[in-house]
Amino acid sequence: MFPLGQAMSDSSLAVSDRTDWPLQPTAGYACARRILCVFPRYEPSLGSFDYAYDLTGNLRAFMPPQGLLVIAASVPAGWQVRFADENIDAAKPEDFAWADAVFISGMHVQRHRMDDICRRAHAAAKPAVLGGPSVSACPELYPEFDYIHIGEIGDATTELFAMLARDCARPRAQVRLETRERLPLDRFPVPAYELVSFEYYFLGSIQFSSGCPFTCEFCDIPGLYGRVPRMKRPDQIIAELDKMRACGLSTAVYFVDDNFIANRRAVRELIPHLIAWQEKHSFPIPFAFEATLNIAKYDDLLADLRDANFTGIFCGIETPELEALRQMSKKQNMTMPILEAVDRLNGYGMEVIAGMIIGLDTDSPDTEARVTTFIEQSNIPMLTLNLLQALPRTPLWDRLEREGRLSQESDRESNVVFKLPYEQTIAIWRACLEYAYDPERLFRRYDYQIHRTYPHRRKLPPRPGQLTIANLKRGLTMLFKVCWKLGVLADYRRAFWGYAWPRLKEGRIEEIIATGIIAKHLITFARKACAGELNASHYSNKVR
Repeated sequence: MFPLGQAMSDSSLAVSDRTDWPLQPTAGYACARRILCVFPRYEPSLGSFDYAYDLTGNLRAFMPPQGLLVIAASVPAGWQVRFADENIDAAKPEDFAWADAVFISGMHVQRHRMDDICRRAHAAAKPAVLGGPSVSACPELYPEFDYIHIGEIGDATTELFAMLARDCARPRAQVRLETRERLPLDRFPVPAYELVSFEYYFLGSIQFSSGCPFTCEFCDIPGLYGRVPRMKRPDQIIAELDKMRACGLSTAVYFVDDNFIANRRAVRELIPHLIAWQEKHSFPIPFAFEATLNIAKYDDLLADLRDANFTGIFCGIETPELEALRQMSKKQNMTMPILEAVDRLNGYGMEVIAGMIIGLDTDSPDTEARVTTFIEQSNIPMLTLNLLQALPRTPLWDRLEREGRLSQESDRESNVVFKLPYEQTIAIWRACLEYAYDPERLFRRYDYQIHRTYPHRRKLPPRPGQLTIANLKRGLTMLFKVCWKLGVLADYRRAFWGYAWPRLKEGRIEEIIATGIIAKHLITFARKACAGELNASHYSNKVR
């Protein structure tokens, strides 16, 4: 086993024997097994950064998969685990040959990749085990898997391990295991971060809570994880942060909770521990999170988050049209004017990333103008503009099924039969995407963030050990790549230099590198998507 913090040479690593197995019972597992955990590759999206990796050295993926790393940490004592994230390196034939069973997890957007991993497991005569949000919502989509695990980690997981301990041959028919009693979050093990080469990831990931009290029509989180939020203890979060740092994380950490403030009291109890941790270690990493827009009402909470070095927030804004928000049961976005809420978040040093949806029932020929006006007025640099997709186990799916407005046509970008004509809806989406990621407009919005948002962040002390020859060389290499590819080769070099030159003269190199990396991906993705080379919905069944 590699020592903590040492980079791995490949995507797989055997876990040392464990004695702190969180699931019960612990008896009856005398037959140790070898488990290969494989995370499927994502298709390119606005949030994947695929088109920036040529600028970033070793970086090849966004963040590690939290769920599979928890499962890897939960196997019975004495079992061995290898982990392969196919966003970095594909699992190798020798990995499948080594394994007794192959564990896979993923979301709907990774469905075809999960099926491919299943085929490779079967080609090696190994049972394929599928868990995670996609199979939990739609088990019928995965008939080829040998075992399907529906729901969160819990009694079904214990049963699965017991079955595999008794017999690892492929079963004659699919075995379906469904969690009835979930393992409480405060008994979750620290994820197996030792399997991860953090040098390959933009961000580390951490989970504080599960569940969301809101019932947005299009969202499947309440159906999958419940409306009553469940939380980890602050000491668990601190232990996970410590382990990620020990394993080499040095960039940032994203709290993957679907709504970080689902229980505001618990968040307020957590934040002092995060502040103390940051101060103890000289603020080694910034934090980012996802939350509902009503967080802007709570100035005391925002001030505490700023003190803990939270610098980024993803908000599902969805649409600037109030009637649309009412119809989708997104009233939490209406507690104050949206632009005021965004500006307030900026005032606490938080750059907003916005989720936006095109294809709502309230869309009209005026939607394009309203969305582009919102983009201009909000100055949000990054917006994930997506076509509406109906997901199973959502109120939207149920309503559209009753109305006969679900489509399974494989050549469509969405399974929703829109109120507007299909081609008109696609044209609105394409126009909004093209407007958002016009290079000059994008760099102008980042310039706004530098003047409006970044000055309000907590002033941080110098970090010990940061100014090294290796870090200096890495920074200069990335600066050269950004300036060469965006400032010389790109057709938008004039827009790039309009942003970069004033900062170059002031020595603000980090801002040029960070913005250049993100901008290259966003501009490239938008152009490919608008040209029809990529899907308009992350959930589209359309195969290109």
